[in-house]
Amino acid sequence: MRLRYAIDPEFPTAGGGEAPAAAWPGFRKLVTVALLALFWFCAFIGLRPLANPDEGRYTEIAREMAESGDYVTPRLNGVKYFEKPPLMYWLSALTFKAFGLNQFTARLWVALFATLGCLLTYVAAHVLYGQRAGIWSAIVLSSSLIYYVLGQLVLLDMAVSVMISGALFSFILAVREPAGRRRFWLFMAHYGFMALATLSKGLIGFLIPGAVMFLWLLMLGNWRMLRPLHLLPGAILFLAISVPWHIAVATANHSANHQMDFAWFYFIHEHFERFTTTVHQRYEPWWFFLPFVIGGLFPWVVLAWQAVSRALAGGWRERTKHAEAWFLVLWIGFIVLFFSASQSKLIPYILPVIPACAVLIGRYVAECWDTVAGKGLTRGGMAFAVLAIVIGIAAFVVKPPAYHDALAEAFPMLRAMVAGVFIPAGLLAVLASLRKSPRWVIGCIAGSAILLFPGIAAMGRVMDGESTVQLSHLLQQRLTPTDRVIHLGMYAQDMPAYLGRQVDVAAYKGELQFGIDAEPERTDARFISRARFIEEWREPHTTYALMRTFYYDKWFRLQGVDHEVIGHEGDLYLLVNRNPNSVSQR
Repeated sequence: MRLRYAIDPEFPTAGGGEAPAAAWPGFRKLVTVALLALFWFCAFIGLRPLANPDEGRYTEIAREMAESGDYVTPRLNGVKYFEKPPLMYWLSALTFKAFGLNQFTARLWVALFATLGCLLTYVAAHVLYGQRAGIWSAIVLSSSLIYYVLGQLVLLDMAVSVMISGALFSFILAVREPAGRRRFWLFMAHYGFMALATLSKGLIGFLIPGAVMFLWLLMLGNWRMLRPLHLLPGAILFLAISVPWHIAVATANHSANHQMDFAWFYFIHEHFERFTTTVHQRYEPWWFFLPFVIGGLFPWVVLAWQAVSRALAGGWRERTKHAEAWFLVLWIGFIVLFFSASQSKLIPYILPVIPACAVLIGRYVAECWDTVAGKGLTRGGMAFAVLAIVIGIAAFVVKPPAYHDALAEAFPMLRAMVAGVFIPAGLLAVLASLRKSPRWVIGCIAGSAILLFPGIAAMGRVMDGESTVQLSHLLQQRLTPTDRVIHLGMYAQDMPAYLGRQVDVAAYKGELQFGIDAEPERTDARFISRARFIEEWREPHTTYALMRTFYYDKWFRLQGVDHEVIGHEGDLYLLVNRNPNSVSQR
């Protein structure tokens, strides 16, 4: 059963009005969008060092998987790590085996998923609202701050966001189709995307799409749209993709102690307790995600209100005439509320709402493109102008953090870049708004992101955080296979990835706690106390130690423990034991 639509005479339907645009984009258009998005996200991903802790962690898990050949049990620094399912680990591990590990290959799959997200958004908006809406939706998505930034970082959130978006987009496209081959394959894509989302980050992969679809159908009161749902083949596909790894890893890691058992840790600790308790120490207030949705949509957020108002014209009474728009709004609202209710909150959790926001804004931009700018677009242009000029002026006022040497060094260039983009863009937006020129207003908004985001990404070391890349390269020049590397009072997640080997850890467990306790026979010799570290430091073999300034002052410099400092970067010291029989003294 097809849905009906109302056509607003104020907007031309060719630009993406409410008339159904069932035409699907051709192959050439898909390839063009994919190549442009791929270049946009991949251009600078190899320049910046891996950031701690997340990029180092997920890169190292994949490296160890590739090295060991064990694709069932994920391990971090040699210990079991069951916090997340393995889809991203598998893909990265295969890439490392084929092309080696470096900063580009470490981030490649994140960029590929970001590209896929743009392609899915383009297709969905193209089919729902027309070609121009599809193009602008892809532009809005790729040039939204949070999507671009997370498309440059080794995190699991981009993968699950794109898979959830694929599941929801394929569903809304499927229910528009009459019974037939296209409807069948759209539903198969829907089930497949949910399965891959489950393999990306757990149960939310099917719970979130299922809840959004249920609420939308409940709102419309038209359950007949589900027929045929193709539930049996879809369920078989979903289970065939998502279940085998869960069975294999649970079988390989069963324990009589339920707290050391995979099933308890993964399903109870990492899902139920993460959502309902503060055990993960990531509690934030209920409104935590709201500023990040608003800021994450920068610079397009200035058009968000107008886009939603236009999409939901007529309000609740007209909901059946704007069914797809209500689906997108429910998608956004449910995910924001779902994660706001959680007792564990991190900024990337909100990423799955951005594709839906992009379609709403992209559709509005497409409708405005060939019209005289109305009040909504003019107000949006003036809001962007004020925001851009304020940011440009603030660039001259803000001072770089004194503790971040790389950022302080690059800050003059960063300041000139921000001011050089935003102040002219803001002034042009003022003129465009006064002249009611929609193309110039939209061009100023899009141009600011297109010029600024890659420029900042190209600066590389500006955002290196606590990277150990320099110390790791220094250590690589000295290391022999028999040398020992110990992290004291910490675990720098990126160093094992750079060194291509695991490290030992003293006086620290952190997120490695579960894996250490699960296999004491494997870990006792590698994860040691501070007292045992001092004993082994004096033994006649070469040992290197990485630590923060606090531990260096307290345990070495002030107590006179024999050592040699071979590297110092920010708050980190790299030491070697100065034993007469040490290889380092040759």
